Amino acid sequence: MVRKADWRHPEGPGSNINERKDHPVVHISWNDAVAYSNWAGKRLPTESEWEYAARGGLEQKTYPWGDDLMPDGEHLCNIWQGDFPNHNTLADGFVGTAPVASFKPNTYGLYNMVGNVWEWCSDWFSLPQSNDIVHDNPKGAPRGTTKSMRGGSYLCHESYCNRYRVAARSSNTPDSSTGNLGFRCVQDIS
Repeated sequence: MVRKADWRHPEGPGSNINERKDHPVVHISWNDAVAYSNWAGKRLPTESEWEYAARGGLEQKTYPWGDDLMPDGEHLCNIWQGDFPNHNTLADGFVGTAPVASFKPNTYGLYNMVGNVWEWCSDWFSLPQSNDIVHDNPKGAPRGTTKSMRGGSYLCHESYCNRYRVAARSSNTPDSSTGNLGFRCVQDIS
């Protein structure tokens, strides 16, 4: 908890929102993400759309760039480094969210598809992801109690969740918000 923090001073007194304008929006519920998306004339992606975008054209790979988390020792996403939860070495340079273009984009030009913040999807969460064998943009369950989240966050570490893999899934209630949960909008094209 940051004492005396508010939306204008997210890091407490002496900070300002200008220092965070290129960071992802966090502490936003699914309900609010949907409201914003609708206002902007867009929507939240389905899980299928999110994973397709995250893969960037690479099929059957663990991460958007391949199977090695740190090729040639290079950090390609914002996740926890060090002994979780006791010590984050900050080897990637970030203690919390990272600015959008801090890491290379995937081959579709999309930034931070894994790590940084979890991202809300439009689907209700269910296990398994889909019982139907639908290969063309499968839809999630018609109802449920939690909404799907994808991508992992800066709090993910291989010792306990390894949720920064492209195929990893999680969920939360539609009214929940956390400091490592955000969203991205998509727009249908005609």
